Amino acid sequence: MFQHNMFDSHNFLLDMTRKTPENEFDLIRDDEFETKSGTDIMEGASGDDQDPNKRPKKKQYHRHTQHQIQELESFFKECPHPDDKQRKDLGKRLGLEPLQVKFWFQNKRTQMKSQHERHENTQLRNENDKLRAENIRYKEALTTATCPNCGGPAAIGEMSFDEQHLRIENARLREEIDRISGIAAKYVGKPMLNYPQLPSLGGNNIGHQLGEMFTTTTTGGDLLRSISGPSDADKPIVIELAVAAMEELIRLAQTGEPLWINSDNNNDNVLLNEEEYARTFPRGIGPKSLALKSEASKESALVIINYINLVEILMDVNQWTNFFTGIVSKATILEVLSTGVAGNYNGALQVMTAEFQVPSPLVPTRENYFVRYCKQHGDGTWAVVDVSLENLRSTSVSRCRRRPSGCVIQELPNGYSKVTWIEHVEVDDRAVNNIYRPLVDSGLAFGAKRWVATLERQCERLASVMASNIPTGDVITSPEGRKSMLKLAERMVMSFCAGVGASTAHTWTTLSGSGADDVRVMTRKSIDDPGRPPGIVLSAATSFWMPVPTKRVFDFLRDENSRNEWDILSNGGLVQEMAHIANGRDSGNSVSLLRVNSGNSSQNNMLILQESCLDTTGSYVIYAPVDIAAMNVVLSGGDPDYVALLPSGFAILPDGSSNAENSNAAGGSLLTVAFQILVDSVPTAKLSLGSVATVNSLIKCTVERIKASITCENA
Repeated sequence: MFQHNMFDSHNFLLDMTRKTPENEFDLIRDDEFETKSGTDIMEGASGDDQDPNKRPKKKQYHRHTQHQIQELESFFKECPHPDDKQRKDLGKRLGLEPLQVKFWFQNKRTQMKSQHERHENTQLRNENDKLRAENIRYKEALTTATCPNCGGPAAIGEMSFDEQHLRIENARLREEIDRISGIAAKYVGKPMLNYPQLPSLGGNNIGHQLGEMFTTTTTGGDLLRSISGPSDADKPIVIELAVAAMEELIRLAQTGEPLWINSDNNNDNVLLNEEEYARTFPRGIGPKSLALKSEASKESALVIINYINLVEILMDVNQWTNFFTGIVSKATILEVLSTGVAGNYNGALQVMTAEFQVPSPLVPTRENYFVRYCKQHGDGTWAVVDVSLENLRSTSVSRCRRRPSGCVIQELPNGYSKVTWIEHVEVDDRAVNNIYRPLVDSGLAFGAKRWVATLERQCERLASVMASNIPTGDVITSPEGRKSMLKLAERMVMSFCAGVGASTAHTWTTLSGSGADDVRVMTRKSIDDPGRPPGIVLSAATSFWMPVPTKRVFDFLRDENSRNEWDILSNGGLVQEMAHIANGRDSGNSVSLLRVNSGNSSQNNMLILQESCLDTTGSYVIYAPVDIAAMNVVLSGGDPDYVALLPSGFAILPDGSSNAENSNAAGGSLLTVAFQILVDSVPTAKLSLGSVATVNSLIKCTVERIKASITCENA
């Protein structure tokens, strides 16, 4: 039965070709078309002059002139089906009757169809010859097939369906691995390596062999600073892992129950069934270490971005870092094994390091060393997957490893895309502060929901930058001025996010005590950076919990009318909004230019640039003082890269309770307050204790004012 099924498609094509004899396509020859055009009119005697004893006159044909044929051919290329008016005009111009023009176009279309069918027939014959030869080769291979266990003749007809499927799948994956290995060898410039055959997909040994690479103990350390690209001996294993990870990601994105089960809470969250996962993907990257906790999440959304642009953002490390600036604190490509084929990222392989963060110094970052693989699956569907490589070498240490994670992107009309995001990690999160632990456990800190919410927010922001129609209510109507101001605000947000987390690039010092809301400080030297004022910059941050919903905290902090209640530097003066740019559907997503009207004449020359942004997993209110002269240049469309900024602001996150996803519902907020202050304009100067004490008092006083104002308003 297996043999019969194998050759059915071959015999079908053979029969189809036989039923299409060539003489059926040769009804009209080219010479007949040129000499006996269907437009020619037979000349004969009229009915009154006919004599039954006389033979009728021979049919006479009128050959078209070369000029007429050229004009008809030219018109046919533009319009193969002319209407009555076009035929009449064309005949009048060429000296032909409309009926002659009509017949010429009919014959021309018949001739073109005949030529196309002859060409198609030739292709079918060639394809049939190939299939016949392949059919013969299969028959010969089947007659000599042997059983791998006993060496006797193989009973192929008794092969189970599952075994057939596994063999076909194994062969397909082997071909893909060989193809990617060839691509990698081409771009790396080194010969392809001969590596041993790995077990088939149906076996259980591959999970054990690959799992041995991931059983070393993990500790925190300088993973991203010390690691390098894979060795030549490791590259085939990297490719093998990438291909297997892509298969796993696609199945995770397309499969529902029982692999994904609904959460016990009354929300749309789904949880990964760990037992079903282990049965479905026995090979993977090996068993989970006892020291690590598993986190898995899945989220889908429609986003206003073209799928090609989104793939480019994910595969360009700088765009990826800037686009997800609140999540990715830093990222580096160590080696590109393949840049892709056909002028796009299909088949691209990148070995990378990245650090993922929450905007608070109380949550340790997660460092990963992984391979990123991009592949096109049919028209308009792409997938980008990451999988960890930390333990390819024995010296590698990490507190976190990524099982296949990434997103599947489907093209939709009108420039939209459907994105299904999978996040699956194993992590040691024991160092997370207790007030942030519910948030991390809920998946809103590092899970798929946060990635998708950030993606939706950034796509809205990008659409507002590219928009040509100015929303009603915006004061800045110049397109150049809007783009320059939005670009400056984007740099301000990236600078704030880069300096508020617990990145390994920072060294935070706790000023006093051991409580969660104690102030932590660090210093940085700013030299030859046109976007920062030169000198020593002191950063201070503190995080604390408030029994107030996140939306209420966000609205209070972004409102210019309540700013004098918490902003010490405004000296109680009234704050006026000078300019406003909406950059999202929610009214809270905007960029504003504020002016403080205070009695201090020196502050009257300063403006405040502020951006407030909100999504389902958190919000920010970020601001920085800017010079009036510099802002005039920006508002006229000038380059904003040379405007010096020292951003401060607030990161507002839900506390991870059952109502955390509803920003208006009862529940608490996790608020991080961060300041940046230039304490000395000389980069080589030493930081004084007085400066540290001043910023400590400033941030604590701000926190007390916020708590008092919001608590009073909430009551």
